[in-house]
Amino acid sequence: MLLAARAAEGLGAALLQPAVLGLIGTTFPAGRQRTRALAVWAAVGAAGLAAGALLGGLLATASWRLTLLVNVPPALACVAAAGGWSRTVERSTAPPRPIPLLAAVLGTGSVVTLALALTLGGSDGWVSVPALACLATALVLSACFVRNEMTSRNALIEPSLRGIGSLRTGAAAAALYMASVGSEFYLLTLLLQTVRHYTPLRAGLAFLPLAAMVTVGSVAAARAARRRCPGTVLTAGFVFALAGLLWIAALLHDGFYPVGLLPGLLLSGFGHGMIYTATFTVGTSGVPGEHQGTAGALLTTAQYLAGGVTLAVLTLVLAQSRGYAGFTAAFLVIAAAAAAGALLTVAGRSPSVPGSG
Repeated sequence: MLLAARAAEGLGAALLQPAVLGLIGTTFPAGRQRTRALAVWAAVGAAGLAAGALLGGLLATASWRLTLLVNVPPALACVAAAGGWSRTVERSTAPPRPIPLLAAVLGTGSVVTLALALTLGGSDGWVSVPALACLATALVLSACFVRNEMTSRNALIEPSLRGIGSLRTGAAAAALYMASVGSEFYLLTLLLQTVRHYTPLRAGLAFLPLAAMVTVGSVAAARAARRRCPGTVLTAGFVFALAGLLWIAALLHDGFYPVGLLPGLLLSGFGHGMIYTATFTVGTSGVPGEHQGTAGALLTTAQYLAGGVTLAVLTLVLAQSRGYAGFTAAFLVIAAAAAAGALLTVAGRSPSVPGSG
Protein backbone atom coordinates (compact mmCIF):
# COMPACT_ATOMS: atom_id res chain seq x y z
CA MET A 1 0.00 0.00 0.00
CA LEU A 2 2.81 2.37 0.89
CA LEU A 3 4.69 1.58 -2.34
CA ALA A 4 1.53 2.16 -4.42
CA ALA A 5 0.94 5.48 -2.68
CA ARG A 6 4.53 6.55 -3.29
CA ALA A 7 4.18 5.62 -6.96
CA ALA A 8 1.13 7.88 -7.20
CA GLU A 9 3.07 10.69 -5.52
CA GLY A 10 5.90 10.16 -8.00
CA LEU A 11 3.49 10.50 -10.90
CA GLY A 12 2.17 13.71 -9.40
CA ALA A 13 5.69 15.09 -9.01
CA ALA A 14 6.45 14.16 -12.63
CA LEU A 15 3.52 16.33 -13.73
CA LEU A 16 3.93 19.12 -11.21
CA GLN A 17 7.56 20.23 -11.19
CA PRO A 18 8.03 20.58 -14.98
CA ALA A 19 4.75 22.50 -15.14
CA VAL A 20 5.94 24.91 -12.44
CA LEU A 21 9.30 25.40 -14.16
CA GLY A 22 7.54 25.93 -17.48
CA LEU A 23 5.31 28.60 -15.95
CA ILE A 24 8.32 30.38 -14.45
CA GLY A 25 10.25 30.16 -17.70
CA THR A 26 7.43 31.55 -19.83
CA THR A 27 6.28 34.20 -17.34
CA PHE A 28 9.67 35.71 -16.47
CA PRO A 29 12.26 36.65 -19.12
CA ALA A 30 15.76 35.19 -18.89
CA GLY A 31 18.03 37.20 -16.63
CA ARG A 32 17.42 38.96 -13.35
CA GLN A 33 13.65 38.45 -13.20
CA ARG A 34 13.74 34.71 -13.88
CA THR A 35 16.69 34.21 -11.53
CA ARG A 36 14.79 36.01 -8.77
CA ALA A 37 11.64 33.95 -9.45
CA LEU A 38 13.60 30.70 -9.34
CA ALA A 39 15.26 31.80 -6.10
CA VAL A 40 11.89 32.54 -4.50
CA TRP A 41 10.59 29.15 -5.66
CA ALA A 42 13.67 27.37 -4.26
CA ALA A 43 13.59 29.36 -1.00
CA VAL A 44 9.92 28.52 -0.41
CA GLY A 45 10.73 24.85 -0.95
CA ALA A 46 13.66 25.09 1.45
CA ALA A 47 11.44 26.75 4.06
CA GLY A 48 9.04 23.84 3.72
CA LEU A 49 11.97 21.50 4.14
CA ALA A 50 12.98 23.23 7.38
CA ALA A 51 9.42 23.16 8.70
CA GLY A 52 9.01 19.53 7.70
CA ALA A 53 12.20 18.49 9.49
CA LEU A 54 10.89 19.82 12.81
CA LEU A 55 7.19 19.11 12.31
CA GLY A 56 7.91 15.59 11.10
CA GLY A 57 9.84 14.83 14.27
CA LEU A 58 7.03 16.19 16.44
CA LEU A 59 4.32 14.26 14.62
CA ALA A 60 6.30 11.01 14.52
CA THR A 61 6.39 10.96 18.31
CA ALA A 62 2.61 10.46 18.19
CA SER A 63 2.25 8.36 15.02
CA TRP A 64 4.29 8.01 11.84
CA ARG A 65 1.03 8.10 9.86
CA LEU A 66 0.59 11.76 10.84
CA THR A 67 3.72 12.65 8.85
CA LEU A 68 1.81 11.57 5.73
CA LEU A 69 -1.62 12.84 6.75
CA VAL A 70 -0.38 16.37 7.46
CA ASN A 71 0.32 16.87 3.74
CA VAL A 72 -3.26 16.18 2.68
CA PRO A 73 -4.90 19.54 3.62
CA PRO A 74 -2.24 21.67 1.84
CA ALA A 75 -2.48 19.39 -1.22
CA LEU A 76 -6.27 19.82 -1.34
CA ALA A 77 -5.90 23.58 -1.00
CA CYS A 78 -3.42 23.61 -3.89
CA VAL A 79 -5.76 21.52 -6.05
CA ALA A 80 -8.61 23.99 -5.43
CA ALA A 81 -6.43 27.05 -6.04
CA ALA A 82 -4.82 25.65 -9.19
CA GLY A 83 -8.20 24.60 -10.56
CA GLY A 84 -9.58 28.11 -10.16
CA TRP A 85 -6.46 29.81 -11.50
CA SER A 86 -6.07 27.56 -14.56
CA ARG A 87 -9.48 28.65 -15.89
CA THR A 88 -8.09 32.17 -16.29
CA VAL A 89 -5.03 31.08 -18.30
CA GLU A 90 -5.07 31.59 -22.04
CA ARG A 91 -5.05 28.26 -23.85
CA SER A 92 -2.41 27.49 -26.44
CA THR A 93 -3.60 27.14 -30.01
CA ALA A 94 -0.58 25.05 -31.05
CA PRO A 95 -1.36 21.41 -31.88
CA PRO A 96 -0.38 19.08 -29.03
CA ARG A 97 2.72 16.98 -29.51
CA PRO A 98 2.13 13.20 -29.24
CA ILE A 99 3.35 11.74 -25.97
CA PRO A 100 6.51 9.65 -26.64
CA LEU A 101 5.29 6.60 -24.74
CA LEU A 102 7.81 4.17 -26.21
CA ALA A 103 10.76 6.39 -25.35
CA ALA A 104 9.38 6.98 -21.86
CA VAL A 105 8.93 3.27 -21.21
CA LEU A 106 12.41 2.43 -22.52
CA GLY A 107 14.11 5.19 -20.55
CA THR A 108 12.28 4.51 -17.31
CA GLY A 109 12.69 0.76 -17.66
CA SER A 110 16.44 1.01 -18.18
CA VAL A 111 16.93 3.06 -15.00
CA VAL A 112 14.58 0.93 -12.87
CA THR A 113 16.22 -2.32 -13.93
CA LEU A 114 19.69 -0.85 -13.36
CA ALA A 115 18.75 0.22 -9.82
CA LEU A 116 17.24 -3.22 -9.21
CA ALA A 117 20.38 -4.91 -10.52
CA LEU A 118 22.53 -2.92 -8.09
CA THR A 119 20.21 -3.77 -5.20
CA LEU A 120 20.09 -7.49 -6.05
CA GLY A 121 23.84 -7.58 -6.65
CA GLY A 122 24.44 -6.36 -3.11
CA SER A 123 21.97 -8.76 -1.49
CA ASP A 124 22.13 -11.91 -3.67
CA GLY A 125 25.61 -11.60 -5.17
CA TRP A 126 26.81 -10.20 -8.50
CA VAL A 127 26.73 -13.59 -10.24
CA SER A 128 23.19 -14.42 -9.12
CA VAL A 129 20.67 -15.00 -11.89
CA PRO A 130 18.28 -12.17 -10.85
CA ALA A 131 21.08 -9.59 -10.68
CA LEU A 132 22.58 -10.61 -14.04
CA ALA A 133 19.13 -10.73 -15.68
CA CYS A 134 18.30 -7.20 -14.47
CA LEU A 135 21.69 -5.88 -15.57
CA ALA A 136 21.31 -7.43 -19.04
CA THR A 137 17.78 -6.02 -19.31
CA ALA A 138 19.03 -2.57 -18.34
CA LEU A 139 21.72 -2.68 -21.05
CA VAL A 140 19.26 -3.82 -23.72
CA LEU A 141 16.68 -1.20 -22.78
CA SER A 142 19.34 1.53 -22.73
CA ALA A 143 20.53 0.58 -26.21
CA CYS A 144 16.94 0.55 -27.49
CA PHE A 145 16.31 3.95 -25.90
CA VAL A 146 19.35 5.51 -27.58
CA ARG A 147 18.41 4.01 -30.95
CA ASN A 148 14.84 5.23 -30.61
CA GLU A 149 16.06 8.74 -29.79
CA MET A 150 18.28 8.79 -32.86
CA THR A 151 15.72 7.45 -35.34
CA SER A 152 12.20 8.15 -34.07
CA ARG A 153 10.13 11.13 -35.17
CA ASN A 154 8.61 11.19 -31.69
CA ALA A 155 11.72 11.18 -29.52
CA LEU A 156 11.66 11.95 -25.82
CA ILE A 157 14.22 14.75 -26.19
CA GLU A 158 13.54 16.98 -29.18
CA PRO A 159 16.55 17.35 -31.52
CA SER A 160 16.37 21.15 -31.25
CA LEU A 161 17.05 20.92 -27.51
CA ARG A 162 20.04 18.59 -27.74
CA GLY A 163 22.29 21.31 -29.10
CA ILE A 164 21.66 23.79 -26.27
CA GLY A 165 24.81 23.68 -24.16
CA SER A 166 23.28 25.36 -21.11
CA LEU A 167 20.53 22.72 -20.98
CA ARG A 168 23.07 19.89 -21.19
CA THR A 169 25.10 21.47 -18.38
CA GLY A 170 21.97 22.01 -16.30
CA ALA A 171 20.82 18.41 -16.76
CA ALA A 172 24.22 17.05 -15.76
CA ALA A 173 24.32 19.40 -12.77
CA ALA A 174 20.81 18.29 -11.73
CA ALA A 175 21.92 14.66 -11.82
CA LEU A 176 25.08 15.33 -9.81
CA TYR A 177 23.15 17.53 -7.37
CA MET A 178 20.87 14.60 -6.56
CA ALA A 179 23.84 12.24 -6.39
CA SER A 180 25.56 14.52 -3.85
CA VAL A 181 23.68 16.80 -1.43
CA GLY A 182 20.33 15.58 -2.75
CA SER A 183 21.08 12.20 -1.12
CA GLU A 184 22.46 13.70 2.08
CA PHE A 185 19.10 13.64 3.88
CA TYR A 186 18.78 9.90 3.30
CA LEU A 187 22.19 9.17 4.78
CA LEU A 188 21.75 11.55 7.71
CA THR A 189 18.40 10.02 8.62
CA LEU A 190 19.93 6.55 8.76
CA LEU A 191 23.03 7.76 10.59
CA LEU A 192 21.14 9.65 13.28
CA GLN A 193 18.47 7.06 13.94
CA THR A 194 20.18 3.71 13.37
CA VAL A 195 23.73 4.46 14.56
CA ARG A 196 23.34 7.35 16.99
CA HIS A 197 19.84 6.28 18.04
CA TYR A 198 18.31 9.76 17.97
CA THR A 199 14.59 10.03 18.61
CA PRO A 200 12.53 11.37 15.67
CA LEU A 201 12.18 14.75 17.39
CA ARG A 202 15.89 15.02 18.14
CA ALA A 203 16.72 14.02 14.57
CA GLY A 204 14.35 16.71 13.28
CA LEU A 205 16.09 19.32 15.42
CA ALA A 206 19.47 18.11 14.15
CA PHE A 207 18.27 18.65 10.58
CA LEU A 208 17.18 22.25 11.17
CA PRO A 209 20.59 23.95 10.55
CA LEU A 210 20.94 22.06 7.27
CA ALA A 211 17.44 23.00 6.10
CA ALA A 212 17.87 26.62 7.17
CA MET A 213 21.12 26.93 5.23
CA VAL A 214 19.40 25.60 2.11
CA THR A 215 17.16 28.68 2.26
CA VAL A 216 20.14 30.97 2.83
CA GLY A 217 22.02 29.39 -0.07
CA SER A 218 19.04 29.85 -2.41
CA VAL A 219 18.84 33.57 -1.61
CA ALA A 220 22.62 33.97 -1.89
CA ALA A 221 22.62 32.27 -5.29
CA ALA A 222 19.99 34.66 -6.62
CA ARG A 223 21.95 37.70 -5.46
CA ALA A 224 25.26 36.35 -6.73
CA ALA A 225 23.77 35.54 -10.14
CA ARG A 226 22.96 39.24 -10.66
CA ARG A 227 26.66 40.08 -10.60
CA ARG A 228 28.27 36.89 -11.88
CA CYS A 229 27.64 34.19 -14.44
CA PRO A 230 25.17 31.61 -13.08
CA GLY A 231 27.66 28.93 -14.05
CA THR A 232 30.16 30.42 -11.60
CA VAL A 233 27.51 30.37 -8.88
CA LEU A 234 26.77 26.73 -9.69
CA THR A 235 30.45 25.80 -9.40
CA ALA A 236 30.71 27.61 -6.06
CA GLY A 237 27.69 25.70 -4.79
CA PHE A 238 29.29 22.36 -5.60
CA VAL A 239 32.52 23.47 -3.89
CA PHE A 240 30.63 24.38 -0.69
CA ALA A 241 28.78 21.07 -0.88
CA LEU A 242 32.04 19.17 -1.33
CA ALA A 243 33.62 20.86 1.69
CA GLY A 244 30.62 20.08 3.89
CA LEU A 245 30.34 16.45 2.83
CA LEU A 246 34.05 15.85 3.34
CA TRP A 247 33.80 17.38 6.83
CA ILE A 248 30.97 14.99 7.73
CA ALA A 249 32.80 11.99 6.24
CA ALA A 250 35.93 12.80 8.25
CA LEU A 251 34.29 13.57 11.60
CA LEU A 252 30.94 11.76 11.70
CA HIS A 253 32.35 9.31 14.24
CA ASP A 254 32.67 12.23 16.68
CA GLY A 255 29.60 12.00 18.88
CA PHE A 256 29.73 15.71 19.75
CA TYR A 257 27.19 17.19 17.30
CA PRO A 258 28.63 20.77 17.17
CA VAL A 259 31.98 19.36 15.97
CA GLY A 260 31.20 16.16 14.12
CA LEU A 261 28.16 17.26 12.13
CA LEU A 262 27.13 20.91 12.50
CA PRO A 263 29.92 22.59 10.44
CA GLY A 264 29.48 20.07 7.65
CA LEU A 265 25.70 20.55 7.67
CA LEU A 266 26.06 24.32 7.44
CA LEU A 267 28.49 24.13 4.52
CA SER A 268 26.65 21.44 2.59
CA GLY A 269 23.26 23.08 3.23
CA PHE A 270 24.52 26.40 1.87
CA GLY A 271 25.92 24.63 -1.20
CA HIS A 272 22.65 22.70 -1.58
CA GLY A 273 20.65 25.92 -1.86
CA MET A 274 23.11 27.48 -4.31
CA ILE A 275 23.18 24.41 -6.54
CA TYR A 276 19.41 23.99 -6.63
CA THR A 277 18.73 27.58 -7.66
CA ALA A 278 21.65 27.90 -10.08
CA THR A 279 20.94 24.56 -11.77
CA PHE A 280 17.54 25.66 -13.02
CA THR A 281 18.81 29.15 -13.85
CA VAL A 282 21.56 27.68 -16.03
CA GLY A 283 19.44 24.87 -17.45
CA THR A 284 16.59 27.07 -18.65
CA SER A 285 18.73 29.90 -20.02
CA GLY A 286 18.99 29.90 -23.78
CA VAL A 287 15.88 27.71 -24.13
CA PRO A 288 13.07 29.20 -26.28
CA GLY A 289 9.88 30.08 -24.41
CA GLU A 290 7.81 27.36 -26.08
CA HIS A 291 10.28 24.72 -24.84
CA GLN A 292 10.60 25.92 -21.22
CA GLY A 293 8.25 23.20 -19.94
CA THR A 294 10.18 20.50 -21.80
CA ALA A 295 13.47 21.85 -20.46
CA GLY A 296 12.05 21.75 -16.94
CA ALA A 297 10.94 18.17 -17.50
CA LEU A 298 14.44 17.18 -18.66
CA LEU A 299 16.06 18.79 -15.63
CA THR A 300 13.59 17.12 -13.29
CA THR A 301 14.04 13.75 -15.00
CA ALA A 302 17.83 13.95 -14.73
CA GLN A 303 17.48 14.86 -11.06
CA TYR A 304 15.20 12.02 -10.01
CA LEU A 305 16.67 9.30 -12.19
CA ALA A 306 20.08 10.06 -10.72
CA GLY A 307 18.51 9.99 -7.26
CA GLY A 308 17.10 6.51 -7.81
CA VAL A 309 20.41 5.08 -9.03
CA THR A 310 22.35 6.85 -6.26
CA LEU A 311 20.13 5.40 -3.52
CA ALA A 312 20.74 1.92 -4.94
CA VAL A 313 24.51 2.55 -4.90
CA LEU A 314 24.41 3.91 -1.34
CA THR A 315 22.39 0.91 -0.16
CA LEU A 316 25.08 -1.30 -1.69
CA VAL A 317 27.87 0.67 0.01
CA LEU A 318 26.18 0.57 3.42
CA ALA A 319 25.63 -3.17 3.10
CA GLN A 320 29.37 -3.77 2.73
CA SER A 321 30.33 -2.19 6.09
CA ARG A 322 28.39 -1.67 9.28
CA GLY A 323 28.40 1.31 11.60
CA TYR A 324 30.50 4.40 11.09
CA ALA A 325 32.76 2.78 8.47
CA GLY A 326 29.85 2.25 6.08
CA PHE A 327 28.57 5.79 6.50
CA THR A 328 32.05 7.24 6.01
CA ALA A 329 32.30 5.41 2.69
CA ALA A 330 28.79 6.50 1.69
CA PHE A 331 29.51 10.17 2.41
CA LEU A 332 32.72 9.91 0.41
CA VAL A 333 30.68 8.58 -2.52
CA ILE A 334 28.34 11.56 -2.55
CA ALA A 335 31.31 13.90 -1.96
CA ALA A 336 32.85 12.48 -5.13
CA ALA A 337 29.63 13.37 -6.98
CA ALA A 338 29.92 16.95 -5.68
CA ALA A 339 33.53 17.10 -6.88
CA ALA A 340 32.42 15.85 -10.30
CA GLY A 341 29.76 18.56 -10.35
CA ALA A 342 32.33 21.27 -9.64
CA LEU A 343 34.63 19.99 -12.40
CA LEU A 344 31.80 19.60 -14.90
CA THR A 345 30.42 23.09 -14.35
CA VAL A 346 33.88 24.61 -14.67
CA ALA A 347 34.36 22.80 -17.99
CA GLY A 348 30.86 23.67 -19.23
CA ARG A 349 30.84 27.27 -18.11
CA SER A 350 30.38 29.70 -20.97
CA PRO A 351 30.39 33.49 -20.96
CA SER A 352 27.38 33.41 -23.26
CA VAL A 353 25.14 32.09 -20.48
CA PRO A 354 23.07 35.05 -19.40
CA GLY A 355 23.51 36.29 -15.92
CA SER A 356 21.85 39.39 -14.63
CA GLY A 357 20.33 40.34 -17.96
